[in-house]
Amino acid sequence: MKRTTPAPLIGLFLIGGVAAYLLELIVQSRGGFIYVPPLSLAFTLFVVAIAVVLMAIPIRRWVTGKRKEPIDGLYASRVVALAKASSYSGSLLLGLGAGVIVYLFGRPIAPSGAILTNVIAQLGAAALLIVAGLIAEWLCVLPPDDLDKNDKEVAGEPAA
Repeated sequence: MKRTTPAPLIGLFLIGGVAAYLLELIVQSRGGFIYVPPLSLAFTLFVVAIAVVLMAIPIRRWVTGKRKEPIDGLYASRVVALAKASSYSGSLLLGLGAGVIVYLFGRPIAPSGAILTNVIAQLGAAALLIVAGLIAEWLCVLPPDDLDKNDKEVAGEPAA
């Protein structure tokens, strides 16, 4: 599995931002209520970010030799997949929050403090989820092997 590059993260951020902005614009123009992310979303993203990193720590301990019991390969691959999915979904949710906040500041009526608190909390938690996913992916990196000259594999890639 290849490491996460910035290109898909930036792409998902832009997709989420544009989609949220346009959705807010369409719903508001039809007389509907604007979407404000609940504070529980930020709390949930924060808890998931911590869980992702905590799940990757045993793999890192095994890779560095501090843990003698072997790690299940399926567990390691699931943690790497979860880390990658966390960084992708965090990027999409960061774009969603950015689109909402751009829409709110583009209106003639200033948003209330409670609305801004919820959106900013979501932005922070989504950014934390991206960072946690990237850290967990880094924690699952295998050390480089003594590869043969004819090997095409790249050392230092995630465990899955």
